[in-house]
Amino acid sequence: MILWFSLAQVAVAVAAGLFAIVAGLARRRPSDLSVGGLALVEVLLVVQIVVAIIAPLVGNPPSGSALEFWVYLVSAALLPPGAVLWALLERSRWSTVIMGIAALAVAVMVWRMHVIWTVQIA
Repeated sequence: MILWFSLAQVAVAVAAGLFAIVAGLARRRPSDLSVGGLALVEVLLVVQIVVAIIAPLVGNPPSGSALEFWVYLVSAALLPPGAVLWALLERSRWSTVIMGIAALAVAVMVWRMHVIWTVQIA
């Protein structure tokens, strides 16, 4: 993984998550901004999938468990669409909060993926 890209993903996910939680607690229903924040998080995760496929081929393999890394990455990639689907089916302020929690969970998962990729020692 690339450090600056991981930090950018974490920053975007935290910003989207905090925005959605604050909006939800302010009794706002899902909007283009809250759903768009999660869409941006998902786009960055898709880019991360491409990076994770290419990196080992160019000499940057994970130092930790590749299986654990991929389970985190696939799980993280499924969270935003699931949260947005929930928000679109149940258009309440709580679904906006759920989108925020999903984005914050992605931030934690991305950082854990970075740790698995770079810090683990066999």
